[in-house]
Amino acid sequence: MDFGRLPDLRYVDFRLPPDHPDTARVLARAQSLASVAALYVGCPIWTNKEWLGSYFPLGAKEPDFLKYYAQQFNSIELNTTHYRIPDAPTGRRWREAVGPGFKFCPKLPRSISHERELYNTDALTLSFTRAVQELGDNLGTCFLQLPPHFGPENLPRLERFLLDWPAEVPLAVELRHPRWFSDRELANSVFDTLEALNKTLVITDVAGRRDVLAQRLTTPVAFLRLNGHGLIPSDYDRADAWAERLANWYAQGLQTAYIFI
Repeated sequence: MDFGRLPDLRYVDFRLPPDHPDTARVLARAQSLASVAALYVGCPIWTNKEWLGSYFPLGAKEPDFLKYYAQQFNSIELNTTHYRIPDAPTGRRWREAVGPGFKFCPKLPRSISHERELYNTDALTLSFTRAVQELGDNLGTCFLQLPPHFGPENLPRLERFLLDWPAEVPLAVELRHPRWFSDRELANSVFDTLEALNKTLVITDVAGRRDVLAQRLTTPVAFLRLNGHGLIPSDYDRADAWAERLANWYAQGLQTAYIFI
């Protein structure tokens, strides 16, 4: 992930900010729901040949990479769907390659988010949601990554898109434009809208954009994208801090966390 990446990390304050005040309220409401807490950890890809001999057996063939990946992780940030909507046989093949507890979190196609910017996307959205539902119980939370130039002036368009989104397909939203976060009143309004529509706010932890680390849960689901830097010491410190924060959220009523590294 290039978003928020910096060449020099010496002056970055990686400490996690305190929770948004409304996070406790969202989690408290979820505590009354009878459900087993779940934790899913994964990566953005499974076709990594550098894992041959470690995560994957030496000599493993690329068609089997997903099977071996699913033996190490229980989720994937499914970026391939950002570039092409899979056909039904592909979705079924992915599902057959993983275990029953594995979750795919498909990224919405760039044709929806970046090219059309949520304009006139009904047909594409229908095609995408039908395709990912082929994953059955292995479908986790889909996520909409909005481009960095998609600012608050487009809020009505975003709201309309979310209202039209099929309720049976879980969705998270990643905001990137700085003005979504710099105006506190606006930010709270957007967060409240996501909460009202039962859509999850993506939490992105990157070096160069600490402002997007809002720590506001809009559903009892945490969807975290954590951008590391080659396992330098600060990466371990950040992982420890997140483990502590997530434990606190689970104690308050968090139902599910997706962590992508």
